[in-house]
Amino acid sequence: MKMISALFLLAFAASSDFSQNGGKADPKRIEFARGSSSVVLSESLSNGSEMEYVFAAKKGQKVTVTNPSTGLFDFRLFSDENDMETEFDSSRKYTFEIPAMGDYQFFVRKKMVKTPRRARFRIILEIR
Repeated sequence: MKMISALFLLAFAASSDFSQNGGKADPKRIEFARGSSSVVLSESLSNGSEMEYVFAAKKGQKVTVTNPSTGLFDFRLFSDENDMETEFDSSRKYTFEIPAMGDYQFFVRKKMVKTPRRARFRIILEIR
């Protein structure tokens, strides 16, 4: 009986260890090429899935997001440290001013549509 209890405890400990490591992946850091103020983000997503990015910006900079596939993808921006958040937006072009220096999260989400269930986005993020 002690052997079965020990095996059960070992299996439980291992399963809880695995579940703690199965969380969400860290966001991809957006780096701009030297001398460039824009970057093209492109990934393939299926219905309801999201891609998360993070970028650094300074107070007063203008960020422009260009989303040519508004029927398939929307996006949102937020910063916990700067108390800034937008709703998911489907605009073709969206511009806002950075309120404070820091890191900003950028999410792209595939809309729930009948077809295509999987598609590749190509969104341009520009900071000036």
